[in-house]
Amino acid sequence: MFLLAMRSIRHRPGRFLATLLSAFLGAAIIMTFNSMHDTAARDGVDATSAETLSTAAGVVGGYGTLLVFFAVASTLTVNVRRRAAELELLRCSGATPAQLKRMVVGEAVVVALAGAALAIGPAMLGGRALLEVFQNSGQVAESVGHSFGPIAFLPGIGITLLAAAGAAFLAVRRATRGRQRPGRARKFLVYAALLAGVASATSTFAFSASDAALMAPAAYGAILLSVGLALLAPRLLEAVLNRLPLDGASGWLAVRNLRQRAGELAGILMSLILFTAVATATLTMQAVESAAVEASGVAKSIDAKNLETLNFTVVGIIVVFVCVMLVNSLYAATSYRVREFGQQRLAGATEGQVLGTVGVEGLILTVTGVLFGALAALAGIVPFTVVRADEVLPGEIYGIGAAVVAVAAAVTLGTGFFTARRMLRTPAVGAVAVAS
Repeated sequence: MFLLAMRSIRHRPGRFLATLLSAFLGAAIIMTFNSMHDTAARDGVDATSAETLSTAAGVVGGYGTLLVFFAVASTLTVNVRRRAAELELLRCSGATPAQLKRMVVGEAVVVALAGAALAIGPAMLGGRALLEVFQNSGQVAESVGHSFGPIAFLPGIGITLLAAAGAAFLAVRRATRGRQRPGRARKFLVYAALLAGVASATSTFAFSASDAALMAPAAYGAILLSVGLALLAPRLLEAVLNRLPLDGASGWLAVRNLRQRAGELAGILMSLILFTAVATATLTMQAVESAAVEASGVAKSIDAKNLETLNFTVVGIIVVFVCVMLVNSLYAATSYRVREFGQQRLAGATEGQVLGTVGVEGLILTVTGVLFGALAALAGIVPFTVVRADEVLPGEIYGIGAAVVAVAAAVTLGTGFFTARRMLRTPAVGAVAVAS
């Protein structure tokens, strides 16, 4: 099966490009920030600089690991779903589920290893650039030199490979076992994330406005709530669809398509919820904190500068990964519908009506993801703002929220529309014949 996996990669490299890109970006981010551990461990580095570098590596490295798994899992799930006919043919030819799992996992590991190897050079350059950012802001001494050692290299390769192998195993396991009801483990994770998020967010009221750790429980609460809502993505989408009174051919067809494909679109909705919640909550709370410090007339401490740098860095990483996940998932999900688009045109639908349906679908997904992501963000923002600034909703939330919604809408609607336009270039008869 391993030889079959290698032949599959060699003959159809384009299929694995999305996985390669996700693994490359994930490994680059993990190695870039883990190199701060190597730098902090060098001889002659002062305690303040070492603490700054270690904190950045620890916090962002944890986020990076989680995002690598989500990104690789998203692309591999779409890839395996598109290969359902191929996997079924192999099963009919005598392949066992265990052999299919070894084949898909082997493909994922080889592609992830290639992506991690390609990321070494950019990670070295990124580590040097990151160190210069800390030095320019006065958080790290100018005499500290960058180091890229085993702490950066080994975890970067290992985490990327483990994420790819685990995500591939789960994806092919779902494909070979067919549709099933959510298990107890998933339900437990949902309830645990929601309860822990509520507890963390409400614990913010136990802090005072001057506590250095005030932002932590509010931010973690918003993140945990967004994870819980993201795990409920299929049910949330179905609940929204049941309450949409859309008229017209495009609206009716869009709702019908989304209802039938709710499980398949869960990855896209999960990305939108996580992106909206984490970006809105983190940027808004940081804006409130910066405004409060500026109003007090006190210069920012090293810890405050570290927190601000980490917040902006985390949001930047999330934006990059979510955009990659959304583009990969949407492109694969839309391009897979070439036969469906051909059938619609043969039934009398115009290209404008097909594009209108895709546009309505993208709009519904965007609104649903932004809505529940905003609710999770508000659950963290409101307690923090009440304690820190003695107000419920800060003025900064409106501009930040509008920017987050604009990015989410541009990526979701733009990718779906662009891919659909490309699929419509194929003649309707040819699209149905080729896809059959």
